[in-house]
Amino acid sequence: MCGFAGFVGPELPGPRDQCETLLNRMGQAILHRGPDGGGVWFDGELRLGLSHRRLSIIDLSELGAQPMVSESGRYVISFNGEIYNFRNLKTELECAGARFRGHSDTEVMLAAFEAWGVEQALARFNGMFAFALADRSQRKLYLARDRMGEKPLYYGWQGCTLLFGSELKALARHPSWKGEINRGALPLLLRHNLIPAPHSIYSGIHKLLPASFISLDLDQLVPGVLPEPSRYWRLEDQFDDGRDWTLDGASSHLETLLEEVVGDQMVSDVPLGAFLSGGVDSSTIVALMQKQASQPVRTFSIGFNEEGFNEAVHAAAVARHLGTDHTELYVTEQNARDLVPRLPQIYDEPFADSSQLPTYLVSEMTRKHVTVALSGDGGDELFCGYTRYPSMLRGWQRRGSLGSRLKGLSGRLPSGVTAQAIRALVPSQKGRSVEAIRFRLARARAIASARSLSEFYRQSVSFWPDPAMALVEPGEGSYGLTGTLPGQVPDNDLKTLMWRDLNWYLPDDILTKVDRAAMACSLETRIPMLDHRVVSFAMGLPASLNMNGKVGKQVLRSVLYRHVPRELIDRPKQGFAVPVSAWLRGALREWAEELLEPSRLREQGYWKADMVRQVWHEHLSGREDYSFELWGILMFQAWLANTGSADLISSNGPA
Repeated sequence: MCGFAGFVGPELPGPRDQCETLLNRMGQAILHRGPDGGGVWFDGELRLGLSHRRLSIIDLSELGAQPMVSESGRYVISFNGEIYNFRNLKTELECAGARFRGHSDTEVMLAAFEAWGVEQALARFNGMFAFALADRSQRKLYLARDRMGEKPLYYGWQGCTLLFGSELKALARHPSWKGEINRGALPLLLRHNLIPAPHSIYSGIHKLLPASFISLDLDQLVPGVLPEPSRYWRLEDQFDDGRDWTLDGASSHLETLLEEVVGDQMVSDVPLGAFLSGGVDSSTIVALMQKQASQPVRTFSIGFNEEGFNEAVHAAAVARHLGTDHTELYVTEQNARDLVPRLPQIYDEPFADSSQLPTYLVSEMTRKHVTVALSGDGGDELFCGYTRYPSMLRGWQRRGSLGSRLKGLSGRLPSGVTAQAIRALVPSQKGRSVEAIRFRLARARAIASARSLSEFYRQSVSFWPDPAMALVEPGEGSYGLTGTLPGQVPDNDLKTLMWRDLNWYLPDDILTKVDRAAMACSLETRIPMLDHRVVSFAMGLPASLNMNGKVGKQVLRSVLYRHVPRELIDRPKQGFAVPVSAWLRGALREWAEELLEPSRLREQGYWKADMVRQVWHEHLSGREDYSFELWGILMFQAWLANTGSADLISSNGPA
């Protein structure tokens, strides 16, 4: 696990030594991703430079250092991630005549490019990765990302320079960096508390989509022009399995497959452990790790003292049953207060999944003991685990009656209606302010007006029903929840929801959260559920096999029940939630009040100050819980306040 950055363009910032110094500075900006070493490579003829920071996991010697040049000298790579099947690929390549100096996966990748070409090699890699690859013979630059989007890759033109890298803070070290805020990203931030690919918070800077690569002809570069990404693997093609699975047969197959994947991902030249929440996903991974380990697996969990948020007790019970070496940390309001100001530096752009707090804290604790941690992420998306799926489908079926009721109610609520009149017309809204009632109506109208399940789902998972309510300049771009549903996706509502989540929520929320939090602590995370063989198997299962009434993940549960008693697992799904609602009224109130100060909001010119303040006051009163709606705005405000002093904005960018 590492980090990389680089630049290319018709204009260089100076002579070779100056370019190499700049590349070192770009690498230093992401030192946390690779504290064990660094290097640069520059080709003046190609006007291309690569920087790399190394977190040594496989082949700790200098033979694993990057940027790495292939044996023939044709290819040069800066690579972030792990290729889990590199040993098998190495054996095949050696039989074909390839020679190797060390035993790193990076060297195997270069030999694969030499033997099979870039696109064919990509299709054969089993792992998590993002990389920049220079083809000196064909004078091309390739940027590529793994199938599910575990590893990040930003790229884009800033003036006459194309910048690329693992994190935005590395790009911001280049003198061409402009750092202009992309206002079109803000509606998406309000909707989902994140900025989904291909968008970023900065104008002209994109996130490469998962399972994609771009190829740039270095002799044909035109500033501001980028090729369309190509796909080397398609999630939608994994749906057509054709097998008539039984629950027992599917569970046995999955157990065998996961056991192999977990075994592959336990290979490391440094200490290794696992996150354990006590839920189905992480417990399954830990159980299969412990089955193959010769000593107790190191496991780590995090808890809260607030009632209703603590899963640490469940994790501890599972750890005792499996016999792991377990460590836990309980989070306090003080922990949150200390961490929140650091979030803009960790995430580079506004990111507002509040579980980012415990994710960072458990990563920080874990890194004190191990360098690699396996995670159970991906199980909900692959095996229908989200409790919102059944309720979403019931809501979609009832949408007609909901629309009729709303239409009737809307006709009885003139624009100047008072709160007293609303409460008289709608007794269930007694105690709510008129602003809160209108907010709820806006959400319900947006949901009821949806013409497809995908749009119904998008509106249902939006925190702000209409971003224009709070934005000075609204306007949304397309992303994973707005694109056309591919024809390969079966005509099945559950499969539709799964495909949507796998295309936006998993890479843009879950994987972003885990990568930035863990790498900020120099901790490598590995996610066995996202091995493409597991993904293909899960997509081929009948949706009905995973759903038993309102309870999903039946196939995965059946695997876990072979290792852990049901009574330790079967309980209402809780998720990795944190008590942000209470914290905003307590430990974080002063911090939030400063960021939401009315004159500050008006001067900045992004938010409608009156609306934001109304929502804030409603939350403080305790009448409503607007913590999700506010957290996205607060993360933007905190990010904006830090961009002038966090080395994220260069001197020619906005303060």
